[in-house]
Amino acid sequence: MTTSMIDARAVSKWYGEFQVLGDCSLQVQLGEVVVVCGPSGSGKSTLIKTFNGLEAIQRGQIFVGGKPLHGAPKNLAAVRAEVGMVFQHFELFPHLSVLENLTIAQVKVLQRQPDDAARSARGLLERVGMLKFAHKYPGQLSGGQQQRVAIARALAMNPKVMLFDEPTSALDPEMVGEVLEVMIDLAKEGMTMVCVTHEMGFARKVSSRVVFMDQGRILEDCPTDRFFGAPEKLGPRARDFLAKVLPH
Repeated sequence: MTTSMIDARAVSKWYGEFQVLGDCSLQVQLGEVVVVCGPSGSGKSTLIKTFNGLEAIQRGQIFVGGKPLHGAPKNLAAVRAEVGMVFQHFELFPHLSVLENLTIAQVKVLQRQPDDAARSARGLLERVGMLKFAHKYPGQLSGGQQQRVAIARALAMNPKVMLFDEPTSALDPEMVGEVLEVMIDLAKEGMTMVCVTHEMGFARKVSSRVVFMDQGRILEDCPTDRFFGAPEKLGPRARDFLAKVLPH
């Protein structure tokens, strides 16, 4: 029996009179890697931010680990404790060292002892190849290094699911690979992941499903091999997108 980590049902959202999400339904099972793709402005980032309450919805239902997120602010802290988020622009604390970036929430939110938090942080930094930079500050690191630290920081909270919001789009091309390798390793280890990305090679290699969005709606939700291997079975908008983003 599969377990839905994320269950979004007919989710809709407006900014004023502009509808940014329209009746979006998506289920993510435990251990799945789902890539959300589509043109800029299609609502991809907004959708995944609703999965941990960073974006409120006006209509629909969202359950994370079985807990309702819609209309249940009391569940917000519990849901966020289980959902790690990695942003496009790293969002590290610039005045804290790399090690402190990983320990502060462990101590303040998870109530871990400082020594235990530091031990966990060092293990995670080693895992993403950043242990030797533990006492550096974010401003002393490259973009790719900062993003690897951001991933380690999210993992420090022991999340059950990881959300990635275009984690490589702010990086120089030569730094993209080092971040994708960390994400590939996470997927191999069985981490449940939802990734908004334009990296189609990563999507093809790692994801179990691809979700295609346009104009705030989910137009395709299918297994990865079908999305890339049988484009003739997709709608015209997804076929047009693939024709533009895949190398010839």
